[in-house]
Amino acid sequence: MSTKRSLYIPRRQVIRGLMATAAFGATSKLWTGCSSSSTPEAQSSAGGGAASPVSDKPLVLGFIYVGAKDDYGWNQAQAVGAAEVAKLPGVKIVEQASVPETKEVQEVMRNMIDQDGATLLFPTSFGYFDPHVLAVAKDYPEVQFFHAGTLWTEGKPKNVGSYYALVDDGQYVAGQVAAATSKTGKLGFVAAKPINPVLRNINSFILGARSVKPTVKMQVIFTGDWSLPVKEAEATNSLADQGCDVIAMHVDSPKVVIETAEKRGIFSSGFHADQSSLAPKGYLTGTAYAWDTIFKNYVSLVKSGKTLMNEGIPHLTIGGLKENYIKLAPYGAAVSDATKKDAEATKEKLIAGTTEVYKGAIADNAGKVQIPAGKEYKVTDADLNKIDWLAEGVIGKTS
Repeated sequence: MSTKRSLYIPRRQVIRGLMATAAFGATSKLWTGCSSSSTPEAQSSAGGGAASPVSDKPLVLGFIYVGAKDDYGWNQAQAVGAAEVAKLPGVKIVEQASVPETKEVQEVMRNMIDQDGATLLFPTSFGYFDPHVLAVAKDYPEVQFFHAGTLWTEGKPKNVGSYYALVDDGQYVAGQVAAATSKTGKLGFVAAKPINPVLRNINSFILGARSVKPTVKMQVIFTGDWSLPVKEAEATNSLADQGCDVIAMHVDSPKVVIETAEKRGIFSSGFHADQSSLAPKGYLTGTAYAWDTIFKNYVSLVKSGKTLMNEGIPHLTIGGLKENYIKLAPYGAAVSDATKKDAEATKEKLIAGTTEVYKGAIADNAGKVQIPAGKEYKVTDADLNKIDWLAEGVIGKTS
């Protein structure tokens, strides 16, 4: 894989260099379909002109992934969304996987614009944003960059936006299913790092679990990084050894955790995408992203002439179950009909807003009340971004 990149990047650099020379000017018409964003064609696409009745050019979207498209996790979920949006009429996608969070991603973005004619780019990894997306966005002001995260703030380039799906509601329901299915009342959770999105994932899972079985406990093990397969397997085995019979996770690829749990004969609750095929006996359900909802909405807005630059597209797009940005993965064979019925009822209440995940009183695992009685938050409330604690029932530390 590294060999392929070392050949690929210089080729792109040479092509851009040739295009910049006078000698290449005579033949530059050969590249009309993949020209720089400074050309009239690319400027028209960025503003939604690609969907104009006077143009039969497709709207080209570029998707970039930090890992493999079949990782059963974050990258696969994004790729599944991209595949769905590719089915829309007048839309073409280009993709590149396993692109590190280095200057290489800048080369990939420039190549998609210069050679493929992409006018909407989706760099889907957190570490792509600063400095890489910001740097390239300044050079291509007519191209729109949609980054997966919540990092856009006022003062950033106007042609850059952020999108994100909140998983709290889904994890709350998944926690209910886990608790209802558990025989031991001991759950396990394999997590990468104790940062806010991960802590919210853990807390919403245990809050859901304890809403049906108040005595449930959940042991958390932090591996230290997003993709450490050996440590993830060790953590899963350790949790199984401690009597945990349902394992959930927040790592880039749940594959190792779910397969290890299946080998140990215990249950698993997935994340990011549908991993049911990995564990036909023990998979319960999981929170899966529905990125295609967001991608399709962006395409619709662009085709109607709206852009980030003219404020027709919001610079921050966030939602959860209600907005159909996440969904519950299919229920596994081990989930009873009664549990399915209860889970679906809770899901409908969360969508309707008649109940909330974060409804006081909620204490942390040291006994301190963090959300007082009578206080509740919607999952989109900014105050939840301050959560730096583990909820009651969780065994573990944030530092």
